[in-house]
Amino acid sequence: MNGVLMMMIGVSLIALFLAICALLWGIKNKQFDDDYKFTTLNDSEEALNDAYLLEKRKEEALKNKKQ
Repeated sequence: MNGVLMMMIGVSLIALFLAICALLWGIKNKQFDDDYKFTTLNDSEEALNDAYLLEKRKEEALKNKKQ
């Protein structure tokens, strides 16, 4: 029983080490930087109105589907 517990702890520590390495690699290689997305937003009034109307249509469709 003791040997199995030690092996589980060892495997868990190796998995944690690999996860931290993957996270640090992603940060180093700028995998989490998405500046393009934030600089190209389409915030025009027309786009916002279209998004609002689309949400309303979705809500109405769900309401009609439930009835």
